[in-house]
Amino acid sequence: MTKILGISGSLRAGSFNTRLLASAAKAIPDGSSLEIGSIRGIPLYDGDLESASGLPESVQKLKAQVVACDGLLLVTPEYNNGIPGVFKNAIDWLSRPSSDIPKVFGNRPVAVIGASPGGFGTILAQNAWLPVLRTLGTRPWFGGRLLVSRASKVFDQSGDMADDAMQTQLRNFMRGFADFVQANAASSSKG
Repeated sequence: MTKILGISGSLRAGSFNTRLLASAAKAIPDGSSLEIGSIRGIPLYDGDLESASGLPESVQKLKAQVVACDGLLLVTPEYNNGIPGVFKNAIDWLSRPSSDIPKVFGNRPVAVIGASPGGFGTILAQNAWLPVLRTLGTRPWFGGRLLVSRASKVFDQSGDMADDAMQTQLRNFMRGFADFVQANAASSSKG
């Protein structure tokens, strides 16, 4: 079974991106699973804290989840036309110590999706993730793009995705990404 880890880059309880991640978990195709990780409780990165105490428990837990997955799904909000600081901070912690980067991120399939109340979805935040993902040595999936704009009209009061066209797009996206992750796992096991 292909194991994908999804992480929402928002801490807000009613986050559209957390709702999108929950919808992605429901849209995962047979033969794959989507586990949900959390950035909650990860402190601001501080090299002195790392030197004195090592990695915080919340970082160790998320890092173990990333290492155990076959593919990583980042569900990103867009704040001020860029990556949310809290989400980037979590990824920065996961890259510590730098000698662990190949184990945590190296050649790991990654996809980025996002939801926004605005009209452009999260296109700028998704683009801003690309140099970060390249630096970490991941394998970004470019086979599809999912930008949920005007998210308040896409999700109902209970947080479920209520837009049929967007549900279809999400199912297709998740199928494509799961296939990419499977193909990567197959080629890695041969290599």
